[in-house]
Amino acid sequence: MVEESASAQDVSWFAEQCDRIVRNIERLIRGKTDVVRLAVLCLAAEGHVLVDDVPGVGKTSIAKALASSIEGSMRRIQCTPDLLPTDITGVQIWNQDTRNFEFQPGAIFGNVVLADEVNRASPKTQSALLEVMEERQVTVEGTTFAVPRPFLVIATQNPVEHGGTYDLPEAQIDRFMMKMSVGYPDHAAEVEIVANRSAGQSVLDLQPVVSSADVLRMTSLVRRVHLTPAVVDYIVTITAATRRLAELRLGASPRAGIALAAAAQAHAAADGRTFVTPDDVKALAPFVLAHRLLLRPEAELNGVTAAGLLDSILASVPVPGRERAYR
Repeated sequence: MVEESASAQDVSWFAEQCDRIVRNIERLIRGKTDVVRLAVLCLAAEGHVLVDDVPGVGKTSIAKALASSIEGSMRRIQCTPDLLPTDITGVQIWNQDTRNFEFQPGAIFGNVVLADEVNRASPKTQSALLEVMEERQVTVEGTTFAVPRPFLVIATQNPVEHGGTYDLPEAQIDRFMMKMSVGYPDHAAEVEIVANRSAGQSVLDLQPVVSSADVLRMTSLVRRVHLTPAVVDYIVTITAATRRLAELRLGASPRAGIALAAAAQAHAAADGRTFVTPDDVKALAPFVLAHRLLLRPEAELNGVTAAGLLDSILASVPVPGRERAYR
């Protein structure tokens, strides 16, 4: 059954809720509107976020503030080499009183889950986490348990320290809808951050501005934002072009095209539009596609970057005309 397309009233409501969440988070996270907005769009598009950045720039705070803003539960997983898959997924425990096994949920059972320093976990534990991200459920002893909805995993990596880390394999990186960096705040924003924290302001002061039911309605609306055949063709042409570049040993997968389409739908709705434009695709492509493009060693030595190659592709792929793109 094909769902009815989103109406102007629907997307207006969506844009309002998105702005409310962003403004609420910005009471704590200063000077990072674009990063916060991308995280909210990823939540609405039912994706997951990989944050590659140095310690102390607010990665944990963003996750906590987002959970507080949507009246959701937040779970934090500190990834270490000795972290077990069952620490994430949960385990069946024998109850002596009832003489039955009872499921004890793991840390993955939250609306917003922060997997801190995910590349410090062993490959087996990484696989357990990323399987839940894809399937949105856990199977233990033959019994399936669904994770709460809405559901967003924000995984972090420290690009500076590599000792005792396990790089995420290509297939697992592909599970993240977006990859981004928070970066250092500008001077004025950092002054405000220090002053607010010195005055005792924390994420505990944030109150929900939307309900979890509102977020579920937002995710439903994203799927109903209109994608014309011309825009779908544009997305596929971009992803296919990455697979023909000599500088890359791996281009964007079909999953990347699906993720880019969903992210573009969320971006359009947040702008109050009922349809996706090529500009939506261009705006999200660096965050959705760049981390999926794996360079050949010789290209890296020559200073080639995935972001640079993607810019070239976006500049060379013909943009569909207004009549074809918007109808």
